[in-house]
Amino acid sequence: MKTSMATVCISGTLADKLHACAEAGFDGVEIFEPDLLAAPESPEEIAALAARLGLTLDLYQPMRDVEGVDEDAFQAVLRRAEAKFRLMNRLGIDLVLCCSNVATATVDDDAVSADQLRRLGDLAAGYGIRIAFEALAWGRFIDDYRRAWRVVELADHPAVGVCLDSFHILSRGHDPAAIADIPGEKIFFVQLADAPRLSMDVLSWSRHHRLFPGEGDFDLADFTARIVDAGYSGPWSLEVFNDTFRQTDARRTARHARRSLRWLEDAVSRTLTDAPGDLQMLPDSAAPSAVDFVEIKAEDTSAVEELLGQLGFTPRGRHRTKPVTLWTAGRARVVLNEQHARGWEPRLAAIGLEVDDAEAVDLRMLELHVPRAYRRTYATEERLDGAVAPDGTEVYWAQAADEGEPGWVAEFEHGGPEAPTAIEGVDHVSLSQPWQAIEEATLFYTAGFALRVDSSTEVPGPQGLVASRVLGSPGGEVRLPLNVAPPILAGERAALPQHVAFRCADVRALARAARERGFVPLAMPGNYYDDIAARFDLPAEAVAELRELHLGYDQDAAGTYLHFYTRTIGEVFLEFVERGGSYAGYGAGTAPVRLSAQGRR
Repeated sequence: MKTSMATVCISGTLADKLHACAEAGFDGVEIFEPDLLAAPESPEEIAALAARLGLTLDLYQPMRDVEGVDEDAFQAVLRRAEAKFRLMNRLGIDLVLCCSNVATATVDDDAVSADQLRRLGDLAAGYGIRIAFEALAWGRFIDDYRRAWRVVELADHPAVGVCLDSFHILSRGHDPAAIADIPGEKIFFVQLADAPRLSMDVLSWSRHHRLFPGEGDFDLADFTARIVDAGYSGPWSLEVFNDTFRQTDARRTARHARRSLRWLEDAVSRTLTDAPGDLQMLPDSAAPSAVDFVEIKAEDTSAVEELLGQLGFTPRGRHRTKPVTLWTAGRARVVLNEQHARGWEPRLAAIGLEVDDAEAVDLRMLELHVPRAYRRTYATEERLDGAVAPDGTEVYWAQAADEGEPGWVAEFEHGGPEAPTAIEGVDHVSLSQPWQAIEEATLFYTAGFALRVDSSTEVPGPQGLVASRVLGSPGGEVRLPLNVAPPILAGERAALPQHVAFRCADVRALARAARERGFVPLAMPGNYYDDIAARFDLPAEAVAELRELHLGYDQDAAGTYLHFYTRTIGEVFLEFVERGGSYAGYGAGTAPVRLSAQGRR
C-alpha cells in the first residue's frame, strides 16, 4: 500500500511539510498549489528536496473550473492549463487534479464537458501529464462521482480518469456501490477523509471539519475496500481540511495522519474476502476487559491517602523498589506514585488496562508507531508495557488474570488485609483533553485498544460548554469519557480536572460509612434537589436522603444512576456510582451542578 498526504493537511511552510511527511513514514505527497506559491524555493528545489527525503510527488492540485463553459472561456482554460503543465514538468509531477466546475459553468451538458476534458487531455498528454477529474460535492452541475465517471467515459481519453474523494461522495450520501462500474485503471487517484455527521452546508463542512480515517462517522473501510476491489493500485492519499490540524505541530500531525492510514489498512483488510498481499492486518486483540489500575502522581500524595482511607480503601503497602503505594477496594486498585514528581500537585498520571492478548496489543502499538511509556523494571518484577496517549497520560496493558489479583500486586509489601467494602471496581475514567488532541486521542484508543465511540455530548459549565466523547468496550467493561474544556480554559491544565469513578453495590451505605470516618463530600446546592423532586417520581424521604448525603441522581428508561463526588485534590477528584438496571449514562444532568460546585471551591 502506497501512502500519500496533501500538504494542506498540516501546518508550516512547504519545506516543513515535506520533512514532516517523510519523518512520519509517508511514501509521497500531493502538492497543494497555495503551498507552492508561498514557498521561497523554486519548483526544482522542491522536487530535489522531496527526492532527498524519499518522497514522491504524486499529484498537483487543484485546477478548478475547467469544463462546462462556452468556447471563449474554454480557450482561457487551455492557456491557464498549459502554464500549469509547464510548472508540473518542473516539479516532476505527472498527475493533476481537476475539480468539477463550481464558479464559471454555464453549460449543463455531459457531452460538452466530455469534449472539453478530451481536449484538455490532448494538451496534457503533450507534457506527459494525466488528468484526474473529481466531482465536488458542491459542483454547479457535476456533484456526483457517478456523473463524473460518465463524463470521463464519454471523453474516452487515455490521459483522463477520475479522482474518488471519500468526503465528496459520502457527505452527500451517494451510494459507493457504483465504484465497481469504474475500471481500476481509470481511477487515477483516491483521496481519503473522515468526518463527523453535521447538519450544515457541505462546503463549510468540508473546509473546516474533515478528520483523519477512524475519527469520524464515515464508513471508510467499506468505501476504500470497494476501490481496491475495482482494481485501483495507486496511493491512498489523505486530504483533510481541518482548522485544528493546520494550527498544531506539523510533525506530530503527520504521525497522527500516518497512524490513521495504518488503522484504515487494517480495517480494509478485514473487510475484503481476498485482500491484496500489500494490505496487512494489525495483530488481533479484543477490547480491554477491565481497568487494571489508576495511578495518581504527586510530590506528596498524603491528602489522597487520607481520602482513600475515609472511603474504605485498604492500604496494601509500598512497592519494594519504588516510592509507590497501593490502595485497593474490591477490584479497584489505586497506585499513588511520588517518584519523579517534584512540584506536582496530585494528578491522574496513568491507567492500566486488562487485555486478552498483551503481546498482540504491544505489536499493534509498535505498528501504529505510538510513543512508548518507559518505567524501570527489575528482573523480578512484573513487566508492564505502556504507551503515552496524546494528552500525556501513560496507558499500560497487561494480560488479564484468570482469577485473583494480577501478579504485580505481590510487589507491594507490609500492607493490611483487605477490608469489606461496597466498592466493586472502576466504573469509568474521565480524561480531560487539550483542545488540539481530542481527535488524536480518539484514534489512539480505537486503533490501539479496539475501543469504540459510544456517544458524544456537550455539558454546560460556568465558563462554557464542555464537550464529552465517550469511548468504551462493547460490553461496557471499560468506559473512558474524553472531555474538552471550553476555549477560555483550554490552556489551563488544572481548569478541567481528571476523575475516576468507582462502581459500588450500595453507594448510600458507602457515603454514610465515609462520613463516619470524617469524609466531606462535594456539596450539592439545595436547588438541585428541588429540581430532582420536580423531575422524578421519588418519595419525599428519598429526596431528603439524597440531600442529606449530597448524592446525585438520574434515571432513564433503562435504569437509575446514584452517585457522589469528592472534593478536588490538585487536579483530580473521585466519584462513586451505583448503576440500577441497565443505565448506561454518566449522570449528565448532575455534571453542570458539579462543575459549578468545583468552580466555587
